[in-house]
Amino acid sequence: MLGTRSKHIQYATIATPMNPLKLDCGKELIEVRLAYETFGTLNPVKDNCILITHALTGDSHVGTHADEEELKGWWHDFLGPDLIFDTNKYFIICSNILGGCMGSTGPTSINKETNRRYGTEFPLVSIRDMVNAQKRLVDSLNISCLHAVCGGSLGGMQVMQWAISYPDMVRAAIPIATTPRLSPQGIAFNEVGRRAIINDPAWNRGNYSKDSFPSQGLALARMIAHITYLSDESMRNKFGRMLRNTDEYQYSFAPEFEVESYLNYQGNKFIKRFDANSYLYITKAVDYFDLEKTYGSLTKAFSETNAKFLVMGFSTDWLYPIYQSKTIVSALQKAGKDVSYCEIDTKFGHDAFLLEYEKMAPFLINFLQNI
Repeated sequence: MLGTRSKHIQYATIATPMNPLKLDCGKELIEVRLAYETFGTLNPVKDNCILITHALTGDSHVGTHADEEELKGWWHDFLGPDLIFDTNKYFIICSNILGGCMGSTGPTSINKETNRRYGTEFPLVSIRDMVNAQKRLVDSLNISCLHAVCGGSLGGMQVMQWAISYPDMVRAAIPIATTPRLSPQGIAFNEVGRRAIINDPAWNRGNYSKDSFPSQGLALARMIAHITYLSDESMRNKFGRMLRNTDEYQYSFAPEFEVESYLNYQGNKFIKRFDANSYLYITKAVDYFDLEKTYGSLTKAFSETNAKFLVMGFSTDWLYPIYQSKTIVSALQKAGKDVSYCEIDTKFGHDAFLLEYEKMAPFLINFLQNI
């Protein structure tokens, strides 16, 4: 397990040889555990639970525990007493996804049949597999109804799959900054990131050690992806064409511009907390996600859902553009479902779903109060 983790992390074994987890790829996993964290208190009737699903490189640490103020959760402004996800009122669950590297079973896990790390012997997993694993986790907590499922980006894909796969369990669904299927451009960016990892000599067909791993390829993959999370406006406002530590061009291939330095910093920071093989697996799961292909049409995909939906998009998100959010809304309307749409004007691009607390708060709070 990579990175600094909260002492509040818990583990649930959700698949065993007697009850394996069957995967969309046709294979099965005979031993699966999910790492998860909870916030707030489950009420006696167990109907105040909100499941939050994380994005591509996220983890279970969505909020900040009172005794760990130094370990800020990735949505720390959104979750806590009297915040959007009010822990005085709701019981929050967030788990690290199947295939992840933050405590849940994935390529970094030990394969009990070989007594070594899975590496690329780990089977390919889908978004639906991730949701099915989460369902077993929720079942293990004896929770039969989710007040809401909420998440952004890859998390939003999980939200939609939850509403489709388990319609009688999800009262409300909040997919944020997401898409019903990745665009060719999105697939292209993911593939370039994967090639950066695979072409790193240290990748060794996925059989690398903790001490010698494809750090350069993984850092480059993160740099590429991070560009897609920003917007032209946010990059102009934050960096412009500012030079770093100089007023003159140095006529060198070393990073000179502030934006170059920033991307290198993001890449170097990322390799300390994430696994290269997990990055390959998760991006591939995102590529495969296609509700229209799976169910015949997007309207058919949503036809059996019972959840009340709030779909949120962001004006400068060019990774999952506004038209993709509107496509989700249109399909839900055609299916006769209860759906609201919120479009946030922002300069932050795709990352806005992590940053625009003040703009998102009124819509989320109102929606949650009226489920």
